[in-house]
Amino acid sequence: MNKNILAIVIGATVIISSLILVNGYKYRFTSAEGISVVGMAQVDFTSDLIVWEGNYSRKSLDLKSAYMSIKRDEISLREYLKSKNIPDSAISFGAVTLTKEFDTNYGSNGQVVSNTFSGYLLTQNFKVESKDIVTVEEISRESTDLIERGIELNSFAPRYYYTKLSDLKMDLLSKASADAKQRAEVISKSAGSDLGKMKKGVMGVFQITGRNSTEEYSYGGSYNTTDKNKTASITMRMEYGLD
Repeated sequence: MNKNILAIVIGATVIISSLILVNGYKYRFTSAEGISVVGMAQVDFTSDLIVWEGNYSRKSLDLKSAYMSIKRDEISLREYLKSKNIPDSAISFGAVTLTKEFDTNYGSNGQVVSNTFSGYLLTQNFKVESKDIVTVEEISRESTDLIERGIELNSFAPRYYYTKLSDLKMDLLSKASADAKQRAEVISKSAGSDLGKMKKGVMGVFQITGRNSTEEYSYGGSYNTTDKNKTASITMRMEYGLD
């Protein structure tokens, strides 16, 4: 009799332990269930702000003469830009920088014999920042007009920006999130499950590249300023539970 009771107790213990293990496994499996997807959105847009920069210089043995010349260049450049309908508010000038230059004199065997002072080199930077992209583009291409006026101009390539970037980014985030959810719904439906609540959402890298360019994406994000026409893209990694 005691043996029978012992056998029943052992059997019941095994059954209960098995149920606990099965339920425990089932709980772990259910809690681990989920879908991880990546949604993406991109949009083409055109820059609405142009920045054109450059500098000009004057050199003279007399510092005062060099300074007067470079200030005349500043006045001439400002008048030229105003004649092209660029307002004063769009033009800025940097401080004048001064460099003492020397000519190196060499001996017959190539060694340095002496350095002779050759003059003061004064340089001034300028910047034009405007939403009138077409006009500034034309001016930057026709900078030879200023050279013909006697201004030793060094012109840099224009840079292009977009002033509504925050709004554009928010719109892309919304579309990328919707894309991720749609992908998750397709996957859950194919698996015969219902999509549950979102568990986690992580924004990916925000990229701005030249439209139709071969520019590579950067791990830390890229911001193209050389192209007027651009493409912005963003990714969203989303995790959903399953019901």
